[in-house]
Amino acid sequence: MLLLFSGGPLLAQSCTTPAPVDSSAAFWRQQLRFPRVRAAQATAGPVVAGRLRRRYLNPDRLEIMFRLLKTHRELEVWARNRNGGPFELLHAYPLAATSGTLGPKRRAGDGQVPEGFYEIDRFNPKSNFHLSLGLNYPTAAERTLGEPDPGGDIFIHGGEVTIGCMPITDAGIEEVYLLAVLARAAGQAAIPVHIFPFPITDEELAKRAGSPHLDYWRGLQPGYAYFEQHHEPAAPSALATQ
Repeated sequence: MLLLFSGGPLLAQSCTTPAPVDSSAAFWRQQLRFPRVRAAQATAGPVVAGRLRRRYLNPDRLEIMFRLLKTHRELEVWARNRNGGPFELLHAYPLAATSGTLGPKRRAGDGQVPEGFYEIDRFNPKSNFHLSLGLNYPTAAERTLGEPDPGGDIFIHGGEVTIGCMPITDAGIEEVYLLAVLARAAGQAAIPVHIFPFPITDEELAKRAGSPHLDYWRGLQPGYAYFEQHHEPAAPSALATQ
């Protein structure tokens, strides 16, 4: 594997031979062609390595997932070793800005951050906001809701501005981007992203009994509760978005 971890900074061998991005070595080669990824590795790599080392997390077996509760205004990064038990909270990155209100995204231009169960489907090392990770919004379930243009291009990114995305500053995205690259290079094909308006408990739902989004939030509650109990995302078939 191109990434080396020996109790210190993250290091990568240089390679100029093109290769398809269907293996860990090839994925690192592809990412390291981009100056911002190389710069992130130099500046944020030691921080990421330290976080993993303190939690006894092996980058060659790393799996991660992201969770956001809008009322907490933090992007949580959960991590574990593959086949090594439940996820544990690795670090929480404060949002640098927010937009929209509590409730799901439904239309292009509504400024809303989506709510539901997603996956990372894009790595953008040339983002207008330093680096960014794209979500697979809208999902097939959301496309069935009837809106002619539900919007798209929802990212976790750098910077301090947003219209429906999740900015965590340039320094924050450098760490998060490296963690996502590490996990993908270690073989994690699907990186989950769970986004909730608030802790979806019965008590919190009762406070919002008059909301037009109540039924939608109740549909998210089983997935929230399962992760809270097991620190493991529920099977995709059990994660319904109404």
